[in-house]
Amino acid sequence: MSLISRGFGHRASAATPADRLPPGQYDVGDAFPVLSAGPTPRTPLAEWDLTVQGEVDGVRRWTWDEFRALPRESVSVDIHCVTKWSKFGTRWEGVAVDTLLADLPPAAAFVLAFCDGGYTTNLPLADVTGGRAWVVDTYEGEPLPPEHGGPARLLVPHLYFWKSAKWLRGFALSRVDEPGFWETFGYHDRGDPWLEQRYSGD
Repeated sequence: MSLISRGFGHRASAATPADRLPPGQYDVGDAFPVLSAGPTPRTPLAEWDLTVQGEVDGVRRWTWDEFRALPRESVSVDIHCVTKWSKFGTRWEGVAVDTLLADLPPAAAFVLAFCDGGYTTNLPLADVTGGRAWVVDTYEGEPLPPEHGGPARLLVPHLYFWKSAKWLRGFALSRVDEPGFWETFGYHDRGDPWLEQRYSGD
C-alpha cells in the first residue's frame, strides 16, 4: 500500500507561535499536504449520507440536504499531522458531533468513524463530544475538495490529523474500543500530538 503525498515541504516559519507547536512538529506555512492511503473516493452528493449506528436505539441517518440543514458552526483551529507538519489557523464549517449524537443513551464509550474507501479510525467518545469535534464540509470558505476529504470529513483538531477521517460516512458507537485502519498498523490508539503519541507504545 502506498502513501500518496503532494504539496509537502519542510520549511519552518519564524512566525510559528511556540506555544501552539507540539513537540517534534514544524510549521508547513501556506501548504496543505495531501496524504491518503489509496485512491480518492468521489461520492455524488445524491448518494451521500451520514449514519450513527451501533449502541443506539435505531440508526440515525441524514441525507446531504438534511445534514446541510442542521445547525452549523464555524471553527478556526490548528491541525497537526503524525508525519510532523502543523498548519495554523485553518478555517472550517460544519456540524458539531455533539449535534449528531444529541440525546443518545450513555451506553457507548467509543466511536469508530467509517468512511468511503473502507477507512476507519477509533476514538473515545469523550474526544468527539464536548465541543471538541465536527463533521465539516467547507474549508477556507469553499466546499471541501475530495483530496482533503470532501464532501465531508471528521475534524478532531486536538488529536493527530489521521483521526480526522476523510470521506466520512458515519459513526459506529460501541462499549469497546475497536482499532481502526492505521491503528491496526501500529499507530497509537489515541494520538495526542502534545504527548507525541505517534505509534503504539509512545
